[in-house]
Amino acid sequence: MSLEKNEQGKILLQIARVAISSALHVPCAPAGVDEDMSWLFQPGASFVTLTQWGELRGCVGSLQACDPLIEDVSNNAVSAALHDPRFMPLVADEVDTVNVEVSLLSELQPLGFSSEADAVAQLRPDIDGIVFEYGPYRSTFLPQVWESLPQPQQFLARLKSKAKLSEDFWAEGIQLSRYTVTKWRETDYSKEHTHG
Repeated sequence: MSLEKNEQGKILLQIARVAISSALHVPCAPAGVDEDMSWLFQPGASFVTLTQWGELRGCVGSLQACDPLIEDVSNNAVSAALHDPRFMPLVADEVDTVNVEVSLLSELQPLGFSSEADAVAQLRPDIDGIVFEYGPYRSTFLPQVWESLPQPQQFLARLKSKAKLSEDFWAEGIQLSRYTVTKWRETDYSKEHTHG
């Protein structure tokens, strides 16, 4: 990863942590953002993932770049901490126990396929994030999910399940899109942490 990407990641992680700390009224050093960082004010799509003791603690994101990246990351960080319906909201005492990960998404690329087997054959483990859509049903998995679901068939089945459909569901009208992510974790920088 280039130095510039490395620095971008550091800033995005700080923005996410400051947003969570502010929402919970926990003192936190400000993120080092200045006007020269024009990339932060361009539309961007991000996911913010929180882990605690190695377990998922919240994950919320945007699939399309609508808001400036700085706002997108801040809003998703607060939503992951307080509004992920799978978890109790984070409380102030937990802020220091969570690790933050920020994923920056590429543009969505629709997949063309003739059957479920054809769709499965096109999935690229460890590379693709996938969006599943069928009528009102929609779900996505980040590429990081391949770590726990390494088989493409299983990955797609769980994606359908996440969309509240049966794992063996298949129909005309299913749409799949792929995207890639650039991701940064606080734990990647923890060797450099000198102060919180």
